Amino acid sequence: MNMELKRYKLGEIGEIRMCKRILKEETNSVGGVPFFKIGTFGAQADVFITKEKFEEYKNAYSYPKKGDILISAAGTIGRAVVFDGKDAYFQDSNIVWIENDESKVLNEYLFYCYKNIRWTTSVGSTILRLYNDDIRNTDIIVPPLPEQKKIASVLSALDDKIALNKKMNQKLEAMAKRLYDYWFVQFDFPDKNGRPYKTTGGPMTYNETLKREIPVGWEVVDINELCQIVDCLHSKKPDFCYEDENSYLLALENITKEGYIDLSDKYYISKKDFAEWTSRICVRENDFLFTNAGRAGDMGMVPEGVLCAIGRNITAVRPEKINPWYLRCFFKSLYMQEQILNNLDQGSFFMSFNVRSIKKLQVLMPSEPLMKKFISFVEPHLKRIEKNNKEISRLTKLRDKLLPLLMNGQVEVN
Repeated sequence: MNMELKRYKLGEIGEIRMCKRILKEETNSVGGVPFFKIGTFGAQADVFITKEKFEEYKNAYSYPKKGDILISAAGTIGRAVVFDGKDAYFQDSNIVWIENDESKVLNEYLFYCYKNIRWTTSVGSTILRLYNDDIRNTDIIVPPLPEQKKIASVLSALDDKIALNKKMNQKLEAMAKRLYDYWFVQFDFPDKNGRPYKTTGGPMTYNETLKREIPVGWEVVDINELCQIVDCLHSKKPDFCYEDENSYLLALENITKEGYIDLSDKYYISKKDFAEWTSRICVRENDFLFTNAGRAGDMGMVPEGVLCAIGRNITAVRPEKINPWYLRCFFKSLYMQEQILNNLDQGSFFMSFNVRSIKKLQVLMPSEPLMKKFISFVEPHLKRIEKNNKEISRLTKLRDKLLPLLMNGQVEVN
């Protein structure tokens, strides 16, 4: 490698800045300029400050410029967000940035430096925190500016494709949900004449379980009659081992809040442990995995080609007498969310959504012809989502592998 690399402390490339402190009584939940606290950083603001207060503080005190990299100094430390320049204000000391003139380090390169850093932190009395000196004393490796631009370009291209796939998935998911709600919540599926069923007077009957009317001929069925419930092993966690890339467990972390299985990180185990565990708790494609604890009640559908074991605090639901694509839409419905809330097991220390809770679930079953018609519409979209998710996992793994190699100069961009 002929590329010249320099090592800087972050304190050498610019000053650490933060916004002026905003008091609670200066915020409101109605509207104005979004005010981001550490809990909403990188997401959606839930409180605001007035336009007048924003202009006053923006002009009188430190304020980021478009492209500056904001980082979280509390909570989940080191999260990086590129400031888009839109009117917004940020919680002082918890959200900070380096006022960098980019003569040494480009902001677009600095963004990926933050992702590559293993932060050394000071431990406060209640929360983990990055203090200013922690940030100032952190080293980064810096190539010449043209190389920084190349590295950032490669990594951002991967991030852009990941973001595009996620955006496409959101649209496809919304389409499937909209159709499900129209047909199976509002009951305005097309009747034999192609007209909306309930709106045009299709016959309804009161269902005692749902406490509402449903179309005549539909049923509400216990999940045990339609699916096999596969519990996890509650034994000691096996030793971590890279013996075989196909020998792994799905853990709670693999089940995302968005409702899919993320395989970019795997918990590998020995062939011996894998053989023992899969003989009793093997899961395969189209199984549904529910988190029992932590984020209790989150669900992901096992993608095509996966055959593995499941770790602790996960229960699998295996469709046997019901189409998995219909069941997937049902599991994402409002009615399902209400059932989860109603069936959470209130333990002495935390709430859980365990086997006992899952066995109480009941599934709304339409007529067989209508279900087949619904599946013919949504299955291609849902399979596309699964394909995109696989690509997201692959690209995420590639990006995370390239990141340290590029940052440390072990790989050069041609």
